[in-house]
Amino acid sequence: MTGANGLPDKNPRAELETTLCGVRLKNPLIAASGTFGFGREFDELYDISCWGGISVKGLTLNPRLGNPPRRIAETASGMLNSVGLQNPGVDAFIKDELPWLAAKGTAVIANIAGATEDEYAEVARRLSDTAVDIVELNISCPNVKEGGIQFGTTPHRAGAVTAAVRKTCRQPLMVKLSPNVSDIAAIARAAEESGADAISLINTLAGMAIDTRRREPVLANVTGGLSGPAIKPVALRMVYETAMAVHLPVVGMGGIMTGEDAVQFMTAGASAVMVGTANVVDPFSGPRILAELEQYVADNDIGDLTALVGSIK
Repeated sequence: MTGANGLPDKNPRAELETTLCGVRLKNPLIAASGTFGFGREFDELYDISCWGGISVKGLTLNPRLGNPPRRIAETASGMLNSVGLQNPGVDAFIKDELPWLAAKGTAVIANIAGATEDEYAEVARRLSDTAVDIVELNISCPNVKEGGIQFGTTPHRAGAVTAAVRKTCRQPLMVKLSPNVSDIAAIARAAEESGADAISLINTLAGMAIDTRRREPVLANVTGGLSGPAIKPVALRMVYETAMAVHLPVVGMGGIMTGEDAVQFMTAGASAVMVGTANVVDPFSGPRILAELEQYVADNDIGDLTALVGSIK
């Protein structure tokens, strides 16, 4: 299962193979957007082709510098971030990053964002004739036309932006949901009805940290997104509710730090899982979690990992 260096063997175990929206994944582990860049830094440490997929840093129509520092803060069992979608823009990604990443032999997922429906749709259009395997629609971004209300906070807005992107997106479309809502199932159903091929969740929870010495917010943006083990119980509940509500594959994320965490999300209904904050804590967490998942499969004599999906009793 693992090589001499303690990392997973390059030849994937057949039991771990799965498909997501018709795209083959050698295993169900995906590096989550925003925590893995475009993979170059991690590839200096290990062969990133061991991942089933990589969801790249969120892409916008034009380059973005992101928010001013301080943009990261540690919290109890997690972290807050307000990076602000810093990225080189979709055209630079297509030209400078995608050829290298596509050659790595793992599924490439393009996470896209925008300020308006038209911007989302244009980013998807520019990606349509590229080597990107799946487009992940991040609907947790401010909607400038509607006073900063997030696209993902109501079924109507979620459905509208999904429908707009569906018209220009040729790849399978996965919609990434915000947890900062009262009814996650309703948002998921709206995305499904508007043309989504899969649902991924959860994005970060809105949070804040305060410096008591200065009596001011730790983050320059005041609030940020909470991720890590602290949000895992919420993420598990929302993945379970979403899997029960839609007829689409669900990709779960939120505090996955171990192979056992990944198994829990799959039994709750996730067909695949994304690993995010763990990559920040330990750059080798992806290969380690994969090795732990392989060990679980072997120890429990599981011939097909898809048997775990939604198997909660």
